[in-house]
Amino acid sequence: MLIENFFGHLRTVLQHRHQVMKHCIKAGIPMRGLLHDLSKFSPTEFIPGVIYFQGNRSPNEREREVDGFSKAWMHHKGRNRHHFEYWTDYNTKTKRLEPVKMPDIFIFEMFCDRVAASKIYNKEKYNDAMPLDYFLRAKQKRMIEKTTSAKLEFLLTMLRDKGEDEVFRYIRRQVKKKR
Repeated sequence: MLIENFFGHLRTVLQHRHQVMKHCIKAGIPMRGLLHDLSKFSPTEFIPGVIYFQGNRSPNEREREVDGFSKAWMHHKGRNRHHFEYWTDYNTKTKRLEPVKMPDIFIFEMFCDRVAASKIYNKEKYNDAMPLDYFLRAKQKRMIEKTTSAKLEFLLTMLRDKGEDEVFRYIRRQVKKKR
């Protein structure tokens, strides 16, 4: 079982990274694809990934169910700027942890990541509405800065309505404007 989980998790991580890399190249941000999710190979993330591997969803979900939190996720979100959870900080006025605006380059990588994850976990059932549907299901419960949320939702809606080619063309134009 552990051997199957090891190779299943490794295959899933590699397939996901490969898919994100393809998307990032299409989006004009190849370096983000190259650097994407390297922390998943650290023992803190990889070992729980093997232990909680199921193949149809993130092992972090199962780790949360079993342990009450995901140590792997805590490690991952603190090292990967394409996760909106990374972008929180202590607000000196409210004395609370609050979301802050993400730079566009990481929003674009987050888009690539979410589309790739939907493809990997849904396999042949995947359609371009799935990443948006997944995003909207938890929208009200999420601690994400409103501009960041709106930009991601815009990209996911464009994917659903106009397809990948149009979204990647749009992102490439935005990236060129920033250079």
